[in-house]
Amino acid sequence: MADVAVGKDKCGEQRLMSLPLSRIRVIMKSSPEVSSINQEALVLTAKATELFVQYLATYSYRHESGKEKKALTYNDLANTAEESDTFQFLADILPKKILASKYLKMLKEKEEEDEDDEGSDDDEVES
Repeated sequence: MADVAVGKDKCGEQRLMSLPLSRIRVIMKSSPEVSSINQEALVLTAKATELFVQYLATYSYRHESGKEKKALTYNDLANTAEESDTFQFLADILPKKILASKYLKMLKEKEEEDEDDEGSDDDEVES
């Protein structure tokens, strides 16, 4: 059988999960629809989460500039979330980083556009 152990716990024994089950339980219980959590469901959710994170990291590394730098950065993950149809649902969770000055400039331009739109609406009403 294949070795499924991912890491070691504090006692040095091999374990099946890398993510702490107690944290996953807390996250699952935060949903109002969940009243109780079966241990098997908890373990399966943890393993599925680990596999998903591993797939996201591998995909991002292979399709972005991670290979060139031999490192995976936040920007690689954000680009993957924005450009890949598979990971599009993560675009709100992994937004691209922008400088505060650039963001403020974008806000100012948007406000000016809104003012121009309101001004043109007033002109149409008067005509």
